[in-house]
Amino acid sequence: MVRTAGLEPAWAIAREILSLLCIPIPPRPLICGNYVSASFGARVSPRLAQGGTIAAMTHAATKKAATDTDAQAPVFDGAFRARLEDLIKWRRDVRRFITREVDDALVDELLGLAALAPSVGNSQPWRFVKVRDEDRRQRIIENFEACNADALADYNGEKAKLYATLKLSGMRDAPVHLAVFCDATTLVGYGVGQKTMPETLPYSVVGALGTLWLAARAHGIGMGWVSIINPEVVSGILDVPGDWSLIAYLCLGYPEEEHIDPELQRFGWQDRIDVSDFVLER
Repeated sequence: MVRTAGLEPAWAIAREILSLLCIPIPPRPLICGNYVSASFGARVSPRLAQGGTIAAMTHAATKKAATDTDAQAPVFDGAFRARLEDLIKWRRDVRRFITREVDDALVDELLGLAALAPSVGNSQPWRFVKVRDEDRRQRIIENFEACNADALADYNGEKAKLYATLKLSGMRDAPVHLAVFCDATTLVGYGVGQKTMPETLPYSVVGALGTLWLAARAHGIGMGWVSIINPEVVSGILDVPGDWSLIAYLCLGYPEEEHIDPELQRFGWQDRIDVSDFVLER
């Protein structure tokens, strides 16, 4: 149906002529879009014919574009949503890996999916570094061990004993090491959305990490986030630009075991808290 306000004068003329000729007057949208032939419309009013043609063409183009988009849009039914819920529930921070290599093409595919995550102003500030060099890996592992020993000193008594038993890194076993940085000086996106909240740049990288985690789990790949490291030391070891900030050091590989509960919960460090405790109303 065509509803074009600019055709009102022409429509009034056409309506009067049709009335004089005793021709039934259909609803206005049908007249302008479909009912009046091009030749008859031209005889009644060239402006009417031209306007009706333009309106019909515009409507057809808009309808086709909407149809094309609708045809491409997937339908997420109840079965899909149930599987998505399973994926979210079974995503875990993995620290125990088997000695099986991960195809580099699969790693690239996962990074491609991660890069589909939203970012402030479409800035795409994530920078991925595949850490393959064994010497660099070893130096980063040593930094983790030093930082972990320092963290242990913050606890006393039973909590210290429990902390000492926790496995907080899978770096020695994981076949894939991935350092993820935020480029705070990127010109991509022209700074849209960053003026009042510049922290949305690193937030965007974190969003990509969440996407990567789910995509990895869907492919049977486990991922662990190692945060007990010194960002400046790791950045120096990897020799990245000085204006990149380390967001995450990740371990990826095939997991040794699957658990629906987080490891820190399973080993008695911290239980899950009901989400209602975190929801406020104002």
